Amino acid sequence: MAQKGVQLDQETISCSICLDLLKDPVALSCGHNYCMKCINNHWDGEDQKPVYSCPQCRKNFRPRPKLEKNTMLADLVELLKKTGLQAAPADHCYAGPEDVACDVCSGRKLKAQKSCLVCLVSYCEQHLQPHYDVPLLKKHKLVEPSEKLQENIYSQHDEVMKMFCRTDQQSFCYLCSVDQHKGHDTVSAAAERSERQKELEVSRLNIQQRIQDREKDVKLLQQELEAINLSADKAVKDSEKMFTELIRIMQKRSSEVKQLVRSQQETEVSRVKEVEEKLQQEIRELKRKDAELKKLSNTEDHNQFLHSYPSLSALSPSTCSIQIRPRRRFDHVTATVSRVRDILQDVLRDKWTDVSLTEVDVLLLAAEPKTRAEFLQYSREITLDPNTVHRRLLLSDGNRKVTRMNQQQSYSDHPDRFTDCYQVLSRESLTGRCYWEVEWSGRGVLYVAVSYKNISRAGRSDDCRFGSNDKSWALYCSNDSYNFWYNNIQTPVSGPRSSRFGVFLDHSAGILSFYSVSETMTLLHRVQTTFTQPLHAGVYVYFYFGGVSAEFCKLKLQNTN
Repeated sequence: MAQKGVQLDQETISCSICLDLLKDPVALSCGHNYCMKCINNHWDGEDQKPVYSCPQCRKNFRPRPKLEKNTMLADLVELLKKTGLQAAPADHCYAGPEDVACDVCSGRKLKAQKSCLVCLVSYCEQHLQPHYDVPLLKKHKLVEPSEKLQENIYSQHDEVMKMFCRTDQQSFCYLCSVDQHKGHDTVSAAAERSERQKELEVSRLNIQQRIQDREKDVKLLQQELEAINLSADKAVKDSEKMFTELIRIMQKRSSEVKQLVRSQQETEVSRVKEVEEKLQQEIRELKRKDAELKKLSNTEDHNQFLHSYPSLSALSPSTCSIQIRPRRRFDHVTATVSRVRDILQDVLRDKWTDVSLTEVDVLLLAAEPKTRAEFLQYSREITLDPNTVHRRLLLSDGNRKVTRMNQQQSYSDHPDRFTDCYQVLSRESLTGRCYWEVEWSGRGVLYVAVSYKNISRAGRSDDCRFGSNDKSWALYCSNDSYNFWYNNIQTPVSGPRSSRFGVFLDHSAGILSFYSVSETMTLLHRVQTTFTQPLHAGVYVYFYFGGVSAEFCKLKLQNTN
């Protein structure tokens, strides 16, 4: 209580302007005390007003008071300094809701600086000092402030838990070893901590290695991103330049055609006008001759008529003759330019497909799944397309199951239908990461396949059959063997017999994997390629001695949380 009283006195002898212990304290007539420098600076800032006031009670003084040092108060401040006491702690030193409070402080508690695992008490800086000064207390284990110190005490025995049971994987006190953990594999908590610490360090090393690996991957991605941007910018710049050049060439050709047509037009117009002028001159001459003959015809003097007629009746030969060609004019120019336009459009249309199908390969960070649970994260529900199914295949169970039949089914005509191969494709197009499973039964042959949609449909040629062309990939399954087919090339496959097959597709990475699924998953065959179009799941069903069917299974998406 005495110490608390001193702290109250400290607050009393603090300057309300600088909030520190008074230095050269002075007292105003109102009773309030300030550092001499603080009150002078305060009054100096009042623009030399004739009235000066106390910062606390606002009492006015006129004229400005003459300040004298308060000797008694100054001595008291020096005494407090010599005892080692300081002013009251600032607000930020007190414990807040998120802080660990000192267990020793009374009243308003200060923040704890350390917690003692022996005392099971948290201490502020002042109350912690004996642990640095007293020899016995120096041996105690100090840790960062913790609110969980009481969790180290076993409540039933009220003892600190210093032991660890490896059998039960829990901490306990010495008394528990007599009964509850008798005969168990027990060690000290410190020893177990040491072992776990080693494991922790290994885990940290693994984590740090993964961080380094991922940072390298990020760097590679950033480099790839920069390369993509540079390549795209260059492609845009180059294509703009080439299109500008192409436009310039087209404009030049357009100008040349225009000049050629205009030149030919001028020549032809000049020639036509020249002939026209000659014809007009001949018409004028003929009209003049006709007028003379008309005049002669009206002459009543027979002798005059007979005398003049011979000279007037003779006609001079025509100076020109014309022959009009078929009205083709410059149509051949239009036809030629039209053909050039059509050829250019065809070239641009055909080549534009190459531009639009351009893909950028990006490094994939996600690892390929290992367990069935991981595969099921990418499960897709597959339904079969009735417009593609062969007429001897029966769809059922919501178009998820297909069965080979002897009789043809009454499907309507459709250009997407397989006419001769006993095949069917899925409705869904597949991109990204996908996983599905196919269950089959009966004695026969099953091809589990993926295919581009533009695979041929009519006939029995290799262009139609799964695995016999470059548009489809198929796992051949019979009751005694496996084979993989692509582009009519057969690859032998070994693996356990199974009635269920899993298919994993990572479209962007170009990975296609086939698995035998039972209690475990066994990889049968993996393909690494480049897919240029979305894929469709498919099956080819054929039987020898009885009906065979294949069903695309309903899979439950696994919860990854």
